[in-house]
Amino acid sequence: MQTQPPKVSFKEQMHQAREEAILQSACRLLGEKAFDAMTMDDVANAVGIAKASLYKHFCSKEELCSAAMVQILGRVQTYLAGLPAEMPPLDKLRALVRWSLERLLTNEMPLLPSRNSTLRAVLMANKDYLNGLVGVSDQIGEWITEAQAQGGISPSLPPIVVLYTLYARACDPVVSFLKESGQYSDAEIVDLVVRTCFDGLAAR
Repeated sequence: MQTQPPKVSFKEQMHQAREEAILQSACRLLGEKAFDAMTMDDVANAVGIAKASLYKHFCSKEELCSAAMVQILGRVQTYLAGLPAEMPPLDKLRALVRWSLERLLTNEMPLLPSRNSTLRAVLMANKDYLNGLVGVSDQIGEWITEAQAQGGISPSLPPIVVLYTLYARACDPVVSFLKESGQYSDAEIVDLVVRTCFDGLAAR
């Protein structure tokens, strides 16, 4: 006989819903402002709660943003797992970059912390973040080496260089520059950045 999972109280449901709203707001603000410019006041105002209530969920900006970054990695892992197994590896990499750029345009993809950011040090000490990052990197790295073997990516490039180049597209300032110019739609911006990423700038 299967035992039923314990019923979650209404209070706990509300607590979980508020925490999810906090994390979503933190992700958006990390995309808009980046870690160093974002404040806990910004998050509390975005959620519509008192800052004291925010601290009942997360005791510091570093803890909150670490949880937000772990959540983002979880979304990336879910997206990667959902790509068709029969899809060619180069197409999978293109799809990932396209998905990342779309999230970046809607401020759903937090900007990566700078090397001297406090958040970077916190993330490097967060096992959940590191495990997620290793899992994502291993999967992308596998597709990179397969694409190189198939001739879709130059085999003369070290796979780690390709990996970091793809990661950089998730925080590419070209996206915001093109968006602010008003000359292109979001879809056109994504297409242009994907083209320059995979096809380069040389005439063909």
